[in-house]
Amino acid sequence: MLKKILSVGGWTLVSRLTGFVRDVILAAVMGAGPVADAFLVAFRIPNHFRAIFSEGAFNSAFLPTYAQVLETDGEARARSFASRVTTLMLLVQMVLLAAALVAMPFVVTLLAPGFWSDPPKFELAVTLTRITFPYLLFVTLVTILSAILNAHERFAAAAAAPVLLNVSLIAALSLAFLFPTAGHAAAWGVALAGVLELMLVWAAARRLNAVPQFEKPRMDKAMSRFFKTLGPAVIGSAGVQLALFADTIIASFLPTGAVSSLYYADRIYQLPLGVIGIAAGTVLLPEMSRRIAAGDPDAAHRSQNRAVGLTLGLAAPFVVAFLTLPDLIMSALFQRGAFDAAAAARSGAVLAAYAIGLPAAVLIRSAVASFYARSDTLTPLIASLAAVAVNVLLKILLMDTYGVVGLALATALGIWVNLSLLVILALRRDWMAPSAQLGRIAAAVAAATLLLALFAWFAPVPLGRWATSLPRWRNETLLAVIGLGGAAIYGATLVAGLKVAGVKLARR
Repeated sequence: MLKKILSVGGWTLVSRLTGFVRDVILAAVMGAGPVADAFLVAFRIPNHFRAIFSEGAFNSAFLPTYAQVLETDGEARARSFASRVTTLMLLVQMVLLAAALVAMPFVVTLLAPGFWSDPPKFELAVTLTRITFPYLLFVTLVTILSAILNAHERFAAAAAAPVLLNVSLIAALSLAFLFPTAGHAAAWGVALAGVLELMLVWAAARRLNAVPQFEKPRMDKAMSRFFKTLGPAVIGSAGVQLALFADTIIASFLPTGAVSSLYYADRIYQLPLGVIGIAAGTVLLPEMSRRIAAGDPDAAHRSQNRAVGLTLGLAAPFVVAFLTLPDLIMSALFQRGAFDAAAAARSGAVLAAYAIGLPAAVLIRSAVASFYARSDTLTPLIASLAAVAVNVLLKILLMDTYGVVGLALATALGIWVNLSLLVILALRRDWMAPSAQLGRIAAAVAAATLLLALFAWFAPVPLGRWATSLPRWRNETLLAVIGLGGAAIYGATLVAGLKVAGVKLARR
């Protein structure tokens, strides 16, 4: 299981690193001005719909059902089930795409109403969203093929697909001089990425002889189970996206640059969330689904505990870095070209607020697996909607005082509410069984995190004085030195703590 998590995490790391290069170029070319705000709204809108109709809801309903059909009825029945679902999803997405292209001014008004007072920015956002929206159609098919590959324990192609989005955007931005604005170039890069991602996962599924065909949808036991779990999952995903919609809506009323600050801080925040939390959840869900389908819940819980322990150990350093060094991180990574010191400071404050919720965010996919592996999407729906209600209420309360930082803080607190509800409900049903070894791992991680926090708090002052003597790359060098020193301290302390706690470390 560790090998699979590291495989997914490795490709996700490549995706995040290429995404970082993409965002550095995006920041240098667009900065945090009106073109950037318009493009980022155009980029977010199809991704919000993707999260509602594709990745989040679809995976939680499709993958456990497909895995069970594959386990009990064989590949032919599983392929038929996948073909019927694919045909249906494709028809739905084509209707949604046609409606959205016609009604795009209304969609942008709904999701970024603050742009209405700035007609040039509003018109640009409408134009760019019409270019990016077809990405949703392609990525829906990518999601279906990725779920099939994951069910067959083929994780690499699906994990590598997002890299193509970053490469496509980088290539498009390098040709920005050929377009009316850099926003137009980036929007066409998003549209092209959908085609490239589909080609990649389709080729991988074809090698596995698992490509779905067009097949007339018809109801059977598997389809009934799929729809029974899909409905609550869609509502749950929509609830989460409503909170993100609220970010975009409220930020559109804040001064220019608020949408961009949220975006750049979120990109850094997504690095550990994607590499660690999502990677662990991606591997854990099919693993638990198979174990439970085979009648072995104890093995499923052991897999979950391993995933949680690994997630805690890998995520803790990011929490420390984002809380103690947010300004330095944003300055070192993005402050160049059109992205100035004020934008870096504003984005750094947002990053620190996001960091409060990072431990819960990386664990939530592992917690949700307790329910999705048993085809229970209703309970996560209830937990999600409760958390969204808290999230949106806090956004309204914190916006006036803290501005864009209040939006990120409300998101962080809402994630903690969601995780807490999931854990409490799973423990009550015996669907989660934390072991004594997991407790020892958590204690070792806490001790190592404390030492790392002390280093990250006190080291920047003397090291900063040294960095000022450098002719160039001062912030970048300072961040690299603190990062390497912190990694050494955390790694050594964690290994020692695990040995003291009696946790065996695999040499591989």
